[in-house]
Amino acid sequence: MKTMLCALAATTMLTVPAMAEDIKLGVILGFTGPIESLTPAMAASAELAMSEVSDSGYLLGGSTVTPVRGDSTCVDSAAAVAAAERLITSEKVNAIVGADCSGVTTAILQNAAMANGVVMISPSATSPALSDMEDDDLFFRTAPSDARQGQVIADILEDKGVKEIAITFTNNDYGKGLAESIEANFTKRGGKVTISAAHEDGKGDYTAEVGALAQAGGDVLVVAGYLDQGGKGIIQGSLDTGAFDTFVLPDGMIGDALPKAIGSDLDGSYGTVPGTDSEGADIFDKMAKDAGISPDAFSAESYDAAALILLAMQAAGSSDSAALKDKVFEVANAPGEEILPGELGLALRILRAGGDIDYVGATAVELVSGGESAGNYREILVKDGENTTAKFR
Repeated sequence: MKTMLCALAATTMLTVPAMAEDIKLGVILGFTGPIESLTPAMAASAELAMSEVSDSGYLLGGSTVTPVRGDSTCVDSAAAVAAAERLITSEKVNAIVGADCSGVTTAILQNAAMANGVVMISPSATSPALSDMEDDDLFFRTAPSDARQGQVIADILEDKGVKEIAITFTNNDYGKGLAESIEANFTKRGGKVTISAAHEDGKGDYTAEVGALAQAGGDVLVVAGYLDQGGKGIIQGSLDTGAFDTFVLPDGMIGDALPKAIGSDLDGSYGTVPGTDSEGADIFDKMAKDAGISPDAFSAESYDAAALILLAMQAAGSSDSAALKDKVFEVANAPGEEILPGELGLALRILRAGGDIDYVGATAVELVSGGESAGNYREILVKDGENTTAKFR
C-alpha cells in the first residue's frame, strides 16, 4: 500500500485538476408510505458516503456533494415521478440514489430519468422485471433481483422441512414478481402452494384477506409485502385469529420496526434480506453507528449506491450522467485495488492517477448483467423480539 500511495503522489502532481463544483445527488426514497421506518437510515447511509467523498477533497478537483431528498412514497408512481422531475429539472441533480420500491423505481426510470439522461442506482428495487427493462444503460442496483431471493427462500423452506405454504403479496410489481419467484422455486422442489393472493397496502382491516388465507391453510404464511402497512396488518390479523403463527418474511418485511410492533408473537418467524458477512459489512456497521445511524435493511446498499455514483464520476472525469454511466461497471468490478467503506478518498486518488479500483464496499459489490448485484442474503430469525442473523447464503 505504501508503494501505491507513493506512486499516486507522484502521478497526481502531473494531473491537471478538474474544476471544482457543487455536485447534487438526488435521494429518492419512501419517506412516507409502507416502508417509511426503513428510509431514514437508508438516506443517512447514502449521505454518509457523500460526506466522506466531500470531506476527502479528491473528487473532481475538490468538488463537494450535496444530497437533495425526494419522497417516492414507495407506492404512488405519480407522486414519485413528480418528485424525480423536481429533482432533475429544478434542483439539477447529477444522478439519483433510488428509488426504493420496484414500481415507483420503474415509473421514475421510464418517465423521468431516461427522458433526461440521468443515472439511477437503487439500493432496494428488487423486481425481476427490472433486469431486462430498457434503460439506456442508466439504471443499476446494489440489491439483487427477487429471482435470486425466490431461490434462497425456497432453499430455507426445504431445509426446514416445510411442505405447504400460503402466500400473500402486496399488489404491485415487487409483490407479484417476488411471489411468482417463490412459488416457482418452491414447487420445483416438490412443495405445494395452497394459495397466492394479493393484498392492498394502507387498509385498516384485513379480515377478508386473512380469512381466505386461513381457509387455504399451509404450514407457514409467506408475507411478500411491506413491514409498515399491509404486511404488518396481515400478520397481526393472522395472529389474532389463530390462522397462522409462523411467517416467512422476505426483504420488504425485514426491519426493526416489525418485531417491535408485533411483539413476542413474531418469535420463530424467519426470512431473508440482502447482506453479507464480509469485512466491508462490519466496517460499514461501525461507521454508521459512529455517525449516529442505526443500520437497518438496505442501509449498506444505500451507502454503496452513492459511493458507486461518485466513484464513476471520478473515473469518467465528469459529473455528467452521460459520462459516468459507462464507468459504473468498471469501478464496481475487478480488476483493481479493492476498496472498502471508509476508503473512498483513497479510491478517488487512485482513479485520479489513472489507476483501477474494485469497489467491494459494504455489500461485497459485484455487478452482473442487468446492472444488478450478484446476490448475497442474510437469513433472519426473529428471536426475543429482534431480527437476528441465522446464517448467510
